[in-house]
Amino acid sequence: MNRRSAFTFVEVLAAMALLGILIPVLVSALHLSSGVGEAAERLTIAAQLGENRLSELTLGDAWSSAQSGGDFGTDFPGYRWELKKTDWQTGAMTELVMDVFFIVQGREQDVRLSTLVNESLSTATQ
Repeated sequence: MNRRSAFTFVEVLAAMALLGILIPVLVSALHLSSGVGEAAERLTIAAQLGENRLSELTLGDAWSSAQSGGDFGTDFPGYRWELKKTDWQTGAMTELVMDVFFIVQGREQDVRLSTLVNESLSTATQ
């Protein structure tokens, strides 16, 4: 007696139904993880760009006459910055807050950096 081993039609249908449920879930998980990776990369770039621009402004005391916003040129399209200056609790200190904006999957995200500058020291060294 020779007996063949094979899948039944019901087993094949059950396997196809399981794959039909799992494949969309796996594809959406991969899409989500790709978006998270892209967001992390752009956030890192935005933080570095903002830190560099904030350092440039504070080193040469250019913050006092700097524009309140701009972009990072053709090397970094899609990244823009805004600078806000507010008096700190003491009269001689100024808080510089820089927001760097960027787009991830059609939504605008931002990273915020801030520092304090001593206005009396910067004008005394000129």
